[in-house]
Amino acid sequence: MSTVPAAKPVTSPRRGRLIAVALGVVVLAAIAFDTTVVHIGSEQDARQQAFSPDKYGDDQFARIQTFVDGKAVDAVTLGTELLADKAGAAKKYGTASSTGAIIPVKLTGTAGEGKSGIYDLAVQGLPPDIKVRVQTGPAINGTDLRDAPGDIAFGSFKNQIEYQNAGSGINRAMKKTVLDPLDTSALTGKTVEVTGAFRLINPKNWLITPVRLAVK
Repeated sequence: MSTVPAAKPVTSPRRGRLIAVALGVVVLAAIAFDTTVVHIGSEQDARQQAFSPDKYGDDQFARIQTFVDGKAVDAVTLGTELLADKAGAAKKYGTASSTGAIIPVKLTGTAGEGKSGIYDLAVQGLPPDIKVRVQTGPAINGTDLRDAPGDIAFGSFKNQIEYQNAGSGINRAMKKTVLDPLDTSALTGKTVEVTGAFRLINPKNWLITPVRLAVK
């Protein structure tokens, strides 16, 4: 008795194409389900972009300027209180930080000789023991403006480099807005009005980073 082999199912070319198309649709649907559409300029798009210190500085400087304006204490009042009670004055007027309180201050003074963009300021009525300077660039150093409001924290950034760069971006935004319109190379002998902030390390030595500077 002979055995007849079973017939193999025959798949037509048309049926094969339909199966391939169906599988493709399933794969595309799975990809679409797992894909988030990010629109250019949206909040999600901003998060995915690399950190830009200059954009950050431009975004933050105006509110920092407003903060310092609102908190700035007259230099003569501040100087007298600092010499009498450094800790008390720092707590009263400053924003605490790990390397010295950031003190907003305002003054009118006469600019002395400038060196590397830093001018001594003679302020009438200020205790003579106190030396006041203001930095005008081209390089603006320090993170006093970044730290002045007290709400820009390290934890908001990826690492220390990004945190440091945020301070530099704010400084550049200040320079572009406040200092670049002025001839800061020729302030000697001129009366200037300054509003800014400095880090309180030595109460007799202030290096102010301005948020406003006007030449009278």
